[in-house]
Amino acid sequence: MSMAVVGLIAGMVLGFAGYFGGFGAFLLVAALGAVGFVAGRFLEGDLEFGDFFRTREDRRR
Repeated sequence: MSMAVVGLIAGMVLGFAGYFGGFGAFLLVAALGAVGFVAGRFLEGDLEFGDFFRTREDRRR
């Protein structure tokens, strides 16, 4: 599945949440989507836990 299709589906889900559930539901769906995205990146091996706690100097090396 291409990234454009994934973006389309995510936008539609957020749109439905905002329309039917209001702004609070929109924010909840967006936050849970972000958490799911980060968890997926961890499981694929693209992110490591230490990536969130490194200083700028450590990232340059």
